[in-house]
Amino acid sequence: MTTPFLRPTWAEIDLDAYGRNLQKIRAKVGPSVKILALLKANAYGHGALPLGVYAQENNLCQFFGVASVEEGIALREGGITLPILVLGSLFPFEAFEYAIKYDLSIAVASLSAAKTIKEIARKMGKKARCHVKQDSGMGRIGTRRSRVMEVLEALAHDDFIEIEGLFTHLSSVETDPAYTEEQIGYFRDTMTNVRLQQIPVQLCHIAASSAIEQRPDAYCDMVRAGHATFGLTQGYEPILTLKSRIVFAKEVSQGSSISYNRSFVAPRPMRVATIAVGYGDGYLRSLSGKAEVLIRGKRCLVLGNITMDMCMVDITGIDGRVGDEVVLIGRQGTEEISAAELARKAGTIDYEITTLLTPRVTRKYKQVCLMP
Repeated sequence: MTTPFLRPTWAEIDLDAYGRNLQKIRAKVGPSVKILALLKANAYGHGALPLGVYAQENNLCQFFGVASVEEGIALREGGITLPILVLGSLFPFEAFEYAIKYDLSIAVASLSAAKTIKEIARKMGKKARCHVKQDSGMGRIGTRRSRVMEVLEALAHDDFIEIEGLFTHLSSVETDPAYTEEQIGYFRDTMTNVRLQQIPVQLCHIAASSAIEQRPDAYCDMVRAGHATFGLTQGYEPILTLKSRIVFAKEVSQGSSISYNRSFVAPRPMRVATIAVGYGDGYLRSLSGKAEVLIRGKRCLVLGNITMDMCMVDITGIDGRVGDEVVLIGRQGTEEISAAELARKAGTIDYEITTLLTPRVTRKYKQVCLMP
């Protein structure tokens, strides 16, 4: 039996806007550059499988990117047949067996990983698709510049290995152009050595959303698009609207306390609404007393501490009633609250605002028609 949609807190995901964002990236990078659409962390909270199916059915990308083997398996079992690259460093190495079984491309970040993949692929009798990761300065995972050719050579010309890609990740595109140039230079050196030593690498890729916008010289053979596809990058359409409803409304007198620890005390007579959303839904407690929501096209301040399941807002002067729709992220009338606005008020980044939306926030997918 399917659980009915009862709790009035949900996220609307505009699939057509997602498609238009991917089309905009296609127009920017040109027809010859492949697009890897990132679906890791449940597509930054937007829903990996519905977005993946939509992109695949409409030929909007050539690859998908995930963070773990489990994420890749879920997409495969949901009907995704396009190539899927697991971008994270796999540990324990037994995970390679599952990656190969489900035809997932594997990020190889060390010589020991390369040797293990060869052994497992040969034992299984099935080819492993590998993307060698070079650490050009991010300092997260990847083979050092001095050792990357050693890893590539270990994988080259093996009957059970396909070197599908070579990649790196830029750390500071928006904040440090000189360091970015240095990283790109290191990667170009490696690409030159690959050509000179005739190592059969199919795809070189370096650019994620920021570099897609600012560094067209770094497109190489493929770009990895995430932030922009969800409309979180300026110039792209936000695809997520977070909504709830007023579940309680009351008049309060001057001096009345609102929320835990009397975190708000009414300075005057007010009208206060309770909304069915809280930090248990991913609406961060650090937004307490800072965030605003939209009710009847007006901005209303969150009062006091956000609780696990509910929060209170000031609706003084607004004819707000139980059942009224509330927009926490998105547009209502002429007003808009973006994920970036909430991120600034919470002292974080917009990636975190959407990614932390919990599973109990029902995702509703809107689609007018398939892409032309």
